[in-house]
Amino acid sequence: MGTLGERAEEREVRSWIGRPLQPVLEERYPGRGAHLTDVYRAWNLANHDDLILEVEGMPALLDAVHAGGARTGVVSSKKAETVRLGLRAVQLDTRIDVIAGQEHTDRHKPDPAPLLYAAQQLGVAPRDCVYIGDAVVDVQAARAAGMGAVAVTWGAGETASLEAAEPDALVGDVAELRAILLPGERP
Repeated sequence: MGTLGERAEEREVRSWIGRPLQPVLEERYPGRGAHLTDVYRAWNLANHDDLILEVEGMPALLDAVHAGGARTGVVSSKKAETVRLGLRAVQLDTRIDVIAGQEHTDRHKPDPAPLLYAAQQLGVAPRDCVYIGDAVVDVQAARAAGMGAVAVTWGAGETASLEAAEPDALVGDVAELRAILLPGERP
């Protein structure tokens, strides 16, 4: 229960994932989006490190991807500084080459603009990129950007919705993701 005295259904909240928070809150609570965003951000900063979960095997996967010569980026509807906080909390901050946060583009997922921005910052063509995400908007943005799309089931997205978005691959754990990203690697 939040400051509004009501609770949003989990399915509704999950549909917000991957989109910038203020427009989502403005849609749900007209005229109050900016205030509610400020309230949420204050709460999030106070509780962030206690709530963030590490994905087992991700540091080693990123190290292997880099060892293979690839560069990595994070594209998020969150502000870049919030993304950096999360990456530091799970010891991934030194393993990411580019962060594309909400403030880097005027348009946001499912629009391809933030993914195209990240590819440009990495110095690679979109067709040579694979975008990995846990929300339907991630798959949609990857498709619109001309990138490969891999959906993961360990985040906010629901498996059935992710399957319906028709990613190039749907994976349930880091080992499956590793097999897709590093297909010639021996286990």
